[in-house]
Amino acid sequence: MKKIKFILTVFFMFIIYIYVSYISLIPNNIFLLNNEELKLRKLPGIEVVETLMTNNSNLENTINEFRTKSLNNQDINDNVSSTNIELKLFGKILIKNINVTKIDEMRIVPVGKVIGAKMYTNGVLIVGMSEIEDKYDYIQKPYENSNIKPGDTILKINEQRIEDINNLKQVVNDSNGKELTLTLLRNGNILDTSIIPVEISDKKYQLGLWVKDAATGVGTMTFYEPESKCFGILGHGITDTDTSNLINIDYGELVTAKIVSLKRGTPNLPGEIKGTIINSQTIGQITKNTQFGVYGILNNLTALNIDVSKSIEIASRDEITESDAKILCSVESSNTSKEYDIKIEKIYKENDYNNKSMLIRIVDEELLKQTGGIIRGLSGAPIIQNGKFVGAITNVLVSNPEVGYAIFADMMIKELKHLD
Repeated sequence: MKKIKFILTVFFMFIIYIYVSYISLIPNNIFLLNNEELKLRKLPGIEVVETLMTNNSNLENTINEFRTKSLNNQDINDNVSSTNIELKLFGKILIKNINVTKIDEMRIVPVGKVIGAKMYTNGVLIVGMSEIEDKYDYIQKPYENSNIKPGDTILKINEQRIEDINNLKQVVNDSNGKELTLTLLRNGNILDTSIIPVEISDKKYQLGLWVKDAATGVGTMTFYEPESKCFGILGHGITDTDTSNLINIDYGELVTAKIVSLKRGTPNLPGEIKGTIINSQTIGQITKNTQFGVYGILNNLTALNIDVSKSIEIASRDEITESDAKILCSVESSNTSKEYDIKIEKIYKENDYNNKSMLIRIVDEELLKQTGGIIRGLSGAPIIQNGKFVGAITNVLVSNPEVGYAIFADMMIKELKHLD
């Protein structure tokens, strides 16, 4: 009898686990593109109820932050509708509210040109720690018991916002060696800790932390969306080279870039487009750095020679086939984008969690001769199939540079529109 009770208890707990996991994996906000249908796996006893339909003018709760903060109050003129979905247990007990936003009739201009990015962190990023010698020649580790880790971002000290490295140095020197309370950002969570600065010389103090407040890089612009004047680049986020963490930006600039040279890729030795942003021209503002790309608003179309009349539709996942396609990219000093042949070899339709949505292969002989395949700097190169935008290159297979991964177009578009 006890054995039966134990088995029933385990079975009951397993069922509860399945339901809790199912509910927790469904996001609070879902974005649908074009004719994409809402697909929710159904479990016995859970009903899906549509409760409210709104139009574009009533969507401030879901996209207002991107409209106001990111785009400086410039509207994103989408053809958007929103539906509120409720998940109810046995049709009575509300267990989750989901906002479903649908974006219709949207077109983008594929770009495929090399650009530069300058990004400035929200606070200062800790990239390392080191022992320091105080003014009495003793070795000190002020961070040792502070729970500070590389990858943390210092947002505030004693409730004073830290803007940049110079601001941090000033606050630390003004402390006169008194204990400081640091407000840190770690993996999206805010935490406080304390640290006592060490005096290294007369009235000069240090924390033993290596920090940075800016990052720069070169990549490929994926698309421009004329209605909102927004852009998307890279298909993946910009991470810190020291910590490999996604950089939490306060603001950034999109700038022109010049291709200086090209290093051809070989197996186990990735190639690279070497570019410079010296004497560059600011052409836009970066507002979002996410795992699915970098986004913002473009102010200067002429600098990249973008022709809005060449806009194309966005393909849904169901339209993408494992067959021939093209990428648009620039690998020459003129920074002129050209089409090159590729093959989409595998499609991971259910992937919503990383930027490896498709396995692709470079088959264009001219591009292979120049680059050896996918190289650093080609991330973001738009992929076009049957005249529609289907995605962008994101990663190379290091062992075989002819092969790499790409992100679905819908993931980049949804990331552009969504800021939760």
